[in-house]
Amino acid sequence: MSNHIFIRQRISSFNEKISVSADKSISIRAVLLASQAVGSSKISNLLESEDVLNTLKTIKKLGINYRKKENIYIIEGFGVNGFNIKKKLVLNAGNSGTLARLILGLLVKSKSKVKLIGDKSLSKRDFSRVIKPLKLFGAEVESKKNTLPIKILGTNFLRPIKYKETIGSAQVKTCIIFSALNTPGVTEINSKSSRNHTELMLKFLKYPIKVIKKSGYEKILIKGLSQFKSFDYNIPGDISSASFFIVLTLLSVKSKMIIEKVNVNKSRTGIIVILNKMGANIKLKNKKIYNGEEVADIYITSKKKLNSINCSSKLNSSAIDEFLIIFLVAAKAKGISKFRDLGEMNKKESKRLDLAVKFLKLIGIKVDRFKNNINIHGKPNLSLTKSFEMKNFLKDHRIFFLSCIAALTLGGKWKINDKDSINTSFPEFLKILDKLGAKII
Repeated sequence: MSNHIFIRQRISSFNEKISVSADKSISIRAVLLASQAVGSSKISNLLESEDVLNTLKTIKKLGINYRKKENIYIIEGFGVNGFNIKKKLVLNAGNSGTLARLILGLLVKSKSKVKLIGDKSLSKRDFSRVIKPLKLFGAEVESKKNTLPIKILGTNFLRPIKYKETIGSAQVKTCIIFSALNTPGVTEINSKSSRNHTELMLKFLKYPIKVIKKSGYEKILIKGLSQFKSFDYNIPGDISSASFFIVLTLLSVKSKMIIEKVNVNKSRTGIIVILNKMGANIKLKNKKIYNGEEVADIYITSKKKLNSINCSSKLNSSAIDEFLIIFLVAAKAKGISKFRDLGEMNKKESKRLDLAVKFLKLIGIKVDRFKNNINIHGKPNLSLTKSFEMKNFLKDHRIFFLSCIAALTLGGKWKINDKDSINTSFPEFLKILDKLGAKII
């Protein structure tokens, strides 16, 4: 079966209501926290992507049983430090940086050495950002180049730490929080603001965690060795998945869309803030609070005229996974859009900032690059007629999604490889495009 698609014409006007895949970040955290709860947790609408399925396989290897009944995953936890870790255990995180960094935090008390591996892409990513705090807790961590494979051996003599997290990485923050669950005393994290799903979920579980918000930073206090009960959780839609359909609608002709029941946590909605500043009219309706998370329906209408933006770097952490698709909007906006301090994009599944610059130049957009800053010279009348082939992007799912949206809104004849990459985060992506009338071969 071929692993590529062809798109040879733009999408026609549409007026549709859709649902996108469940939130990947929350799905992974819900599974891992269920593995640490006491009793049977029930998680409904769990994202069945490769990253989440690898998370389920991981807890199974660690002695946690689960089963699926209709649309509900039932996970049997034995409490904090309830893993049954066998000797010479090897865990495979696949492509998931979230799983890899978070599971290390839950292994700080492991009595046997555990080896963590990943795929080719993940094995190139930097793990020094979590290795440092893990060692401060007292765990033994072995890694030749601060990359996978990593071997970790826990200790019964964990010590609480005080740590300053300056990157704005929710993965690093959560790794430390998970390590603190097994550690006596109070661990303190002074963290640059980033997505806060872990903190909200622990508050929902009535775990003793305290968050004090400061200007651009958060002080987080976690009391270790507290148990929490099993829970029920219904995973909302993923804003990262929704972002591609937001931009598809925005750049299409005379189109409207409603995306139902999406997680609109303020630490994740930078794309909506940025696009509205550029002249979009994206609205959130039917807002509800569910277990600490804000969920809403997203209303989008197409827009002929869009303006450039001088994007504040304060919005970076809340849009870090969406900048690829934001850049496509900047390519169609009037004027020069400026983005700053985006080095974190190159720490993802691929060097996304580098690939974004190549992609924009491929479609005829002038880009000024100054290390981690870029200026995008927009072309409001941008229309493509040439043939394009997208390949060699390390099977990064978001590059695949970006290419599809560009083809459907800008024109041209496209061959887009690595179709299977969608299974990482959004297996239903092409099916939804088909429902909207996209002609994909």
